[in-house]
Amino acid sequence: MSPPLQQLSSDLDAVCAAWSEALGGADSPLVGRAFCEAEADEVSVVESMSDGGLVAVTDAVAQLVRDGQALLARAAAEVARRSPAELGREGLAKKRGFLNPVHLVAASTGGRASEAAKLIAVGTGTAPRRALTGEQLPPAHPHVAAALASGAIGLDAADAITGMLRRVAPRADAGQAEAMEKVLAERAAGLPFDLLLRVIREAEARLDQDGVAPREEELRADRSLTIRQDTNGMVRLTARLDPETAAPVKAAIEAIVTHDIRTARPGGDSSGDTPHDDADGPVIANMRSVPQMQADALAMIARHALGCNQVPATASTTVVVRMNLDTLVDGVGHGRIDGLDHPVSAGTLRRMAATAGIIPAVLGTDSVPLDLGRTARAFTAAQRIALGERDGGCSCCGLAVAYTEAHHILWWKRDAGPTDLDNGVLLCPPCHARIHQDDWDIRITDGRVWFIPPPQIDASRRPRLGGRARYESLDPLAAA
Repeated sequence: MSPPLQQLSSDLDAVCAAWSEALGGADSPLVGRAFCEAEADEVSVVESMSDGGLVAVTDAVAQLVRDGQALLARAAAEVARRSPAELGREGLAKKRGFLNPVHLVAASTGGRASEAAKLIAVGTGTAPRRALTGEQLPPAHPHVAAALASGAIGLDAADAITGMLRRVAPRADAGQAEAMEKVLAERAAGLPFDLLLRVIREAEARLDQDGVAPREEELRADRSLTIRQDTNGMVRLTARLDPETAAPVKAAIEAIVTHDIRTARPGGDSSGDTPHDDADGPVIANMRSVPQMQADALAMIARHALGCNQVPATASTTVVVRMNLDTLVDGVGHGRIDGLDHPVSAGTLRRMAATAGIIPAVLGTDSVPLDLGRTARAFTAAQRIALGERDGGCSCCGLAVAYTEAHHILWWKRDAGPTDLDNGVLLCPPCHARIHQDDWDIRITDGRVWFIPPPQIDASRRPRLGGRARYESLDPLAAA
């Protein structure tokens, strides 16, 4: 691994090389940094870059930023080390006129105190340590430190991983925690940050099995709903709900909103299938925003509870809780509630599974027949639940199940595609539109969804894993 300053110098050379190439600098006798220095006026014209050149420049600058963040985190950690509270006014931060090291680092970066605190936390967790004898020790989180120093991951990913490891350290097995850290650090480079957070939450639940239920008790005790009226007549509802309380509320509102969105699209219907030619959509266009639709859905549910049956009959209001068979039988472990990211305890899952209107999806048992062939066009509720289990939401972007539709991979009308699980995939409307516009292919192999890019995106057309397997195949304990 290159020394930090040498790495930054190499990164800058790479940025200049990409920049000169993007602006046609390949025909110039000057390359790399010499081109940037000689052509200062020209290189500022980002609009003149080719598409491929612009992407190359973006990648090179991003690498420079990641390496710069790693070095800045190390410097911030050293500022904090030289500013301990016990030194009082003799600490570095107070000698420079700052209340604490966070304020000093924030003044240097010009950013928020929270970002400065993140720099200090990551730098402290990834910097070499010293024993009381003066002996140098490895970092507290060596795998994250190596990934950060190499520029494979950025500051946010490093902070998310190390923050989780700090939380579980008092209760987790040290060996399993290190194995988990190694897997997360390796895979973080290839995952979008939102998807990485989902993996980290699952990793935390696995490392700290006993911590899930106590956290839920704290959340349950903190639940609240306040209702007040503004001076202008608007009524404000502010709710803080634990997962068990929130699940049916969220599912009921999302079911109505999703139904309204599907039926509002011109040429669309509420069956969850590809729009067909003989549907003209609603007579009056739906101009409401999603927040307005959610407010109307809440009012619909309240009116229905008061005896006015106005909830759309076609909106499927279902809560699905997912767990493995051992969790259901033994009451040990954790699982998930569809639409909520954080794992929930076995006790909560077992209690919800016994509630009417909530479907327990127990893994590891035989399922009912779900393939219908050509006997029906629309995917059934049971099939959608099975697709949700396989895909985990939008197979492409991971959007929650409630906002997806079950689509035929081989079209029902054009290709005579069957209404079977191996010919179905959950997609949100934007991803579905992009897949058709760019002519992606989709294949189902051994219960996994694969997206095959068109030649203009990837000449080799290498398949890309989608669906739930995209992140659950990163089983953190597999390497333990």
